[in-house]
Amino acid sequence: MSASILTVTLNPAVDVAADAGLVRPIHKIRTSAQIYDPGGGGINVARVVARLGGDVEALHLSGGETGDVLSALLDAQRLKHTRIPAKGATRIAFNVFERDTGFEYRFVPDSAETGAAEIAACLEAVAQFKGNYLVASGSLPHGAPEDTYERLGEIARNNGARYVLDTSGPCLKRTLGAVPVFLVKPSLRELQQISGRELDEASARTAAREIVDAGLCEMVAVTLGRQGAILAHRGGVLRLPATHVTTLSAVGAGDSFLAAMVWAFSENWPVEDAFRIGVAAGAAAALTPGTELCRTEDVHRLFTETRF
Repeated sequence: MSASILTVTLNPAVDVAADAGLVRPIHKIRTSAQIYDPGGGGINVARVVARLGGDVEALHLSGGETGDVLSALLDAQRLKHTRIPAKGATRIAFNVFERDTGFEYRFVPDSAETGAAEIAACLEAVAQFKGNYLVASGSLPHGAPEDTYERLGEIARNNGARYVLDTSGPCLKRTLGAVPVFLVKPSLRELQQISGRELDEASARTAAREIVDAGLCEMVAVTLGRQGAILAHRGGVLRLPATHVTTLSAVGAGDSFLAAMVWAFSENWPVEDAFRIGVAAGAAAALTPGTELCRTEDVHRLFTETRF
């Protein structure tokens, strides 16, 4: 694994996006404009980093015939990737845009059961990575040890890579402080879980800064959806409003945000500019339908329009 950036996706998906006139119970819903994409947090991050010109590889745990489809989709996008075989079939997620209302429906199934041996194989493969950024993104599959993201962080520390974490639930809270984390990207809800209290924007700034001051990670990027984002780092707290665009789909906005920031850091951009292009990429993702993610030209255009 010779790439500068490695993303790890332990619970990937084949993402299917389609349009429908109106979603109603009992009736057969006819869909159109089907799009098939490789999905899952780390895979989405890798797709965006590659579009921006970054040197990236995606490691994923996938199995069954749907795992074969996932690999074929990654090959079709010419994304460098390493597949670790899983016994269970890779899940299929379905996203439906309802044309009559403008609503979006997202159906995300549970993962197949995963064994400790499969996770161990992933960790063994990641241990060969000698690049600069290790990005662990997405949920853990059922059966994965709760300390999996901690162990990935230990590998990053031992190999001298910066560890970037984007997950939720108990494994997020337990990983922070257990291993060095360069950047963590919680939503406001996930930040509330970490801090153990209800937060508004003002208190979210404080909570994010407390995490940095406590030495749990170097940077906390809090995504606020239509309200923009907050970045706490050792130099202070930055706040950017959302770049308002006509939203076609919210799928992948957070992954695009994180990917652009990691890419910018890998290119030695200043913190402020890395944060700006992250917000621009999140907005650019909203401009594309279904699971298409952001377009490079939109990211750079919106970056020039993003101001503190």
